[in-house]
Order: sequence, then C-alpha cells, then structure tokens
Amino acid sequence: MSFRLRLVCAFAALATSAMGQTAPAPATVPSRFAFEEWVTIAPMETIGTTPNGLRTRIPITGGTFAGPGLSGKVLPGGADWQLHRADGSTIIDADYMIETDDHVQIHVRNTGVSYTNKEGVHYVWTVPRFEAPMGAYGWLNDSTFVGTISSAGDKEHPAVRITIYRIG
Repeated sequence: MSFRLRLVCAFAALATSAMGQTAPAPATVPSRFAFEEWVTIAPMETIGTTPNGLRTRIPITGGTFAGPGLSGKVLPGGADWQLHRADGSTIIDADYMIETDDHVQIHVRNTGVSYTNKEGVHYVWTVPRFEAPMGAYGWLNDSTFVGTISSAGDKEHPAVRITIYRIG
C-alpha cells in the first residue's frame, strides 16, 4: 500500500471514530471587567465598494478610559475601518492609541463583528489586542480580552462605549 493511500485510510479511520462521539459540554469561561472606554468619533466617511463589501472609516477623535488600576485618555488620530458585507454584518477593525494617566502609550487593535439578526436582536462582540511597553501594563500583552460596543453620546457629540473583559 502506498504512503498516500495509508494516509487517506488513517484520516478516514480517525474521522469515523470521532463521528460517534458526543461533543463535550461547553466550558464556562471565566472573565472579569478590565476597563471601559468612552471613545468620541467623527462622522463616518465612505471609502467605496470593494470586492468584499462597502468600506467605511470612522475617525477616532479622543475619549477616556477607566478600570481597576488603569485609566487615561483615548488619543485622537485612530480610526475604525469598517467593512459592511452583503450578509448584513459589519466587520470592525479599529486601530488607535490610548495613554494612561502616568503617560504610558498603548496601541489598541480591536476587531470584531456587528450584526442584527432576523428577530431584530443586535450584537457587537470584539477581540481587543494591546501592545503595551514592558512594565506596569505588560499584563495587557499577555492576556486575552473580549469586548462589547454600544452607542454613547448624542447627535452633536457622537461616541461609543467599549466595555472590555479579561478572560482567564
């Protein structure tokens, strides 16, 4: 029997043995509040239609953040580069900087999806990642986070509230 045929047979055997097994019960994922950002934004700018959907940009103009042992301001100059897909979902890809009250700058890359289902239920989940200098905020580099985004502010002062939870 050739090596290729033995390999196909081995994969088939593994797949067949796994088919009769039940999936394990989902694990409860421990999480705790890390901090919350209030991000001020400028009006959405339309970039144009691409092969992947409608590309837009929402400039980040500033804001603040606070949580246990961590607070400061959101620096202006970042943006959320959104992709509005044909299936109705919006891909979020925000790239910006925050600065702690003790003047440490931290790079934030927050990606996720926004979607409203047929029942009208809207959800937004993100996975923020941080690049912090080694030291007091190094724990941001070594942790996993999830976040939710909701509207904040008003028509004259648009903003979003990003609530971030640390996993584990």
